[in-house]
Amino acid sequence: MDQVSSLLLASPGSPPTASASAWHVLWTRSHCESLVADQLAAKGFRVFLPTLNVWSRHGDRRRVAALPMFPGYVFFHHPLDKWSDVEVRKARGVVTILGDAWDRRAVVPAAEIEALARLVEAHLPAVAHTYVREGQRVRIVGGPLADVEGVLVRTKPGKGLFVLSIELLHRSVAVEIDCTLARPV
Repeated sequence: MDQVSSLLLASPGSPPTASASAWHVLWTRSHCESLVADQLAAKGFRVFLPTLNVWSRHGDRRRVAALPMFPGYVFFHHPLDKWSDVEVRKARGVVTILGDAWDRRAVVPAAEIEALARLVEAHLPAVAHTYVREGQRVRIVGGPLADVEGVLVRTKPGKGLFVLSIELLHRSVAVEIDCTLARPV
């Protein structure tokens, strides 16, 4: 089974999925994304922390480091009742769960999470990008991102910048694609 399928299916030891189960977003303290994700995974919650590989400098040495794609945020998939809401917020490093109240938490559409998971699995060189609302919405028709929808921001001869957005966070990530694989939605 590929990583995308395993991400979207219940993992062994996780609580049974109820109809109210959805993707939610945790706002974390700075640089605490991995800490929060590890704690929640240990409690049986399904978490998703997409990362980007970037070059970092430590003294005179350079290395590739995996940094969160959306700094300060961790996605998790779980039906939120009062008990699980409290358990999630007890994790060290969590600021809050996005939403109005424990019974009205903000939800990220599963299609946006699946698109991010496919991008992570494709190992394409992606970079953080400013959130965009305008531009042509396209669907990729071939390659590792086939059937993923996003916004085509700019084009060069044969190349374009494809932007995947998480509406709730007003954050985006961009990857360069072959424009011949993009079709208007």
